[in-house]
Amino acid sequence: MTELAFYAMSLADTSYQFGGTTPVNGFDCSGFVVHVFNRSAGLNLPRTTQEISKSGFALNNEELSLGDLVFYDTQHAPFSHVGIYIGDSKFVHAPKTGSRVKIERMGDKYWASRYNGARRITE
Repeated sequence: MTELAFYAMSLADTSYQFGGTTPVNGFDCSGFVVHVFNRSAGLNLPRTTQEISKSGFALNNEELSLGDLVFYDTQHAPFSHVGIYIGDSKFVHAPKTGSRVKIERMGDKYWASRYNGARRITE
């Protein structure tokens, strides 16, 4: 999953676009994850964050490794946001309208208070 994490990071600064699924047109959070997993690992994930949250298997924080998915409650609904873990308690994601794909610290107050868990996607 190292290649997947590096590819995800290479997309930093790509525009956010609600419903977006490509680097050219921009990404929303699930479109970003679906694109990265398809392009880097040849895996086809479901399109929505809620559906992705049922894929793979759940992890404890101590088990996180490159390429695992981290989920957050950003819309008063569990698993309403997803990002890709890149190590050192950081993740990369497409945050919101008016923003760009970026790297964040999981321990930042905003993210830590909204954390819903993590999942590992396997082939």
